[in-house]
Amino acid sequence: MSDALRKAEAAVREAETNTADVAHIVAAVLATQAAQQQPPVPAPAPIRRPIGPYIAAGIGGAVALTFLAMAAALLAVAVAVGAVCATVCLLVLRSVWQDMQRKGR
Repeated sequence: MSDALRKAEAAVREAETNTADVAHIVAAVLATQAAQQQPPVPAPAPIRRPIGPYIAAGIGGAVALTFLAMAAALLAVAVAVGAVCATVCLLVLRSVWQDMQRKGR
């Protein structure tokens, strides 16, 4: 039994030594990795664009929208004038028709 006991004690001592060695190796690897880490890459500077074209496009769009609104209003007026003219024409023709019907009797 003493031989088995000695072998067990030797295995325990070897395991303790191996554990300490592994801990030292892990610490060295972690230190190396920390030293080799790259600093974070800074974000690229935003691209500066001139604002002149955007202002010109905004003004141009507003002018175009204004012209379209005026065209729609003019179309509405033209339709209204046409409706009034058609109504007057129909009333005059109805009156003429009624006069012809009365004179024909």
